[in-house]
Amino acid sequence: MVVTVGGCRLEEPLPDTRTLHHSHPQFREAAAAFLAVPSKVVGPVGLLYVQQREMAVTVPHDKNVNIIGTDDATTCIVVVLRHTGSGAVGLAHCDGAGTEEGIMAMVSRVQELALGYEGRLQLQLIGGYSDPHNYSEELFYSILHAFHKQPVEVELTNVCLGDLNTTVRGGIHWPIVYGAGVNVKTGEVFPATFPDKGPEQALRSARHFTGGQQVQQILDVYDCGLGLLRIGPFNYHPLRGVDLWLDQPDEFILQHLSTSPQVEPPHFVVKVRASLKYIQEHPFPAVTVFRDNRPHYYKRDEVTGVWIPFRY
Repeated sequence: MVVTVGGCRLEEPLPDTRTLHHSHPQFREAAAAFLAVPSKVVGPVGLLYVQQREMAVTVPHDKNVNIIGTDDATTCIVVVLRHTGSGAVGLAHCDGAGTEEGIMAMVSRVQELALGYEGRLQLQLIGGYSDPHNYSEELFYSILHAFHKQPVEVELTNVCLGDLNTTVRGGIHWPIVYGAGVNVKTGEVFPATFPDKGPEQALRSARHFTGGQQVQQILDVYDCGLGLLRIGPFNYHPLRGVDLWLDQPDEFILQHLSTSPQVEPPHFVVKVRASLKYIQEHPFPAVTVFRDNRPHYYKRDEVTGVWIPFRY
């Protein structure tokens, strides 16, 4: 159907961020209110961390998850979709791959969990900044277009990206906020960072640097009915020259494997190297990682509150 703002539909052609912010001043107010909230450092207990090119959806009465969150978004955009009646909420970390299919899956899953409840679907878009190549702007348009094609009405309530999420330091544009969390009990969305990014980081990030059909998908990594985090199964193509990549200095990796090398967080290269090493050791994950073509499942440990492997 349509994306709406304040009860009115967004007409096509859909606007860019500057036009949207100019035409609807409430987005400036919403972004200012969001950015005024001190950023929280969220620990692993009760956290469901969503990596780049992943999504997760749950409900307020989920006893395993208090917060869904993601960070390290420079040119990426964090998508939060919530049903006002049921409280069912989804969060995705979009980088441009699999956008339309991922949005469709997210809307479908939130609707499924909201069945039987009166309410509206509300959408918040956070992260992405005024980068030199307009990557975030193009991604914003793709996401908005994907929602506009869905068979339901979606109310856009916060667009904290582009100019509104940009500051200038030393003549360089920087994102103000790199990440966000959502309290699944209350629906509150807030700026956040997450030192603990959950299990199997290197495997999950390996899809960003490799080819193959499955690496272009936004993967749903959580089953709220079972309370299980699930990783895979997926495959990717071997990365030609991975040994050469690993031999390069940090600055080379930063300049060539980032969409925003000037503003990446300090741990970016360490994280990339870990994924490249994983790709080197597992060039065919369908064979060596997902031998039985089943996901790797994790459940919440009742004592420590962190994710532990679970055979399901």
